[in-house]
Amino acid sequence: MTDTHSYAPHSAKPKSGIVTLIGITKLFEALLLLIVATGALRLLHGDVGETLHRWIKDLHMDPDGRYLRRGIGKLLSVNEKTLKELSVVLYIYFALHLTEGVGLLLHKRWAEYFTVISTSLLVPLELYELFHKFSATKVIVLIANLAIVAYLIYRLWAGRKETAETT
Repeated sequence: MTDTHSYAPHSAKPKSGIVTLIGITKLFEALLLLIVATGALRLLHGDVGETLHRWIKDLHMDPDGRYLRRGIGKLLSVNEKTLKELSVVLYIYFALHLTEGVGLLLHKRWAEYFTVISTSLLVPLELYELFHKFSATKVIVLIANLAIVAYLIYRLWAGRKETAETT
């Protein structure tokens, strides 16, 4: 039996615009992860300093900016092994976000479960990072992820309850 609807065929549950928005967000995150992972791999095959200088010039960034200087300092201190490991992790996260995004855009129920599980598993890491070095951005990301999980759990629960009532 194939899953052609997000819920059982007798379910009147409409497709959610919020789920579509979450799916688009996951695909956007996947694209960013792909760009960063590919950029990290490109750093392996050339002079890191020269590559960073070219990127800064191409992106019309201020090389004297405080945050950019801090980021450049960290990148220049990274060794080849760390760059390879970082790329692998980023490509895995890319595949995860791509799978979630496509599944959510297709309104597949399995994608909602998958997103709840994968996003929930990252909450402890986000909390650790938040307490390790506080930032407003980290708070916003944590709240957004908790809201996504809560909404999808509600949707899954409501869909399950509705299915049980009609059988």
